[in-house]
This record gives sequence, C-alpha cells and structure tokens, in this order.
Amino acid sequence: MKVRDYECDLQGIVNNANYQHYLEHARHEFLLERGISFADMHARGIDAVVARIKMEFKTPLRSGDEFICRLTVKKENVRYVFMQDIYRAADAKLCLKARVDTVCVQDGSLLTSCPELDVKLFD
Repeated sequence: MKVRDYECDLQGIVNNANYQHYLEHARHEFLLERGISFADMHARGIDAVVARIKMEFKTPLRSGDEFICRLTVKKENVRYVFMQDIYRAADAKLCLKARVDTVCVQDGSLLTSCPELDVKLFD
C-alpha cells in the first residue's frame, strides 16, 4: 500500500488513526484470499468484530511511503488474534506492531468458536 497525502497530520507523518485503516484493509484482504466474506457471514447472522487493539508505533510513515503489512493469526479461547506488522517498503524498517483481538457474535451472542473461520484459517 502507499501513504496518501491526506492521511498525514501537521507533522507530516501518518496520523495514528489511519494505521487502524491499514490494519483492517490487510485483514480483510487476507480473509478474502482464504474465501471468507464478512458480507456472507453477516447475511447468516454471524459478525466478526474487533474486541481490542494494541498498537506500538516504531517509525513514522510519511506521504508517498510504500509499506507492507504482514500478519499471522492464531486462536486464543474465543478470540481470533491477528498479529500485524507494518514495514516501510524502501528499507524494511518496522513502523508498527499491532495485536488485534476479534470475536464472533451470532445474533448478538458471543460464539465460543466459528467453525467457518476455524476451517478456513487453520486447516
């Protein structure tokens, strides 16, 4: 991905809130590659939602910087945990480390597991 001018603040660096957009886009692309569609799940009454995000800012991105988001996913009890790192493409410098905890709810009730995610993510 590439940083756009409007994502930067007065200091000329990416505003912290925009990193959440980058992380979300990477997770959605990752899931789509595995055949998981949030729209299809929602139509069946299942929603995967963010429960908690922890972000550690390491090196700022600036307008025009290209970057790579890498991720892994694991299961911890009812949570699907995405470990995501953002690197500046030009020099592979670590810019952000994040942990995104998600859970699944069905018709408003917390699911202990989502078989569709389990099969497509871990088998």
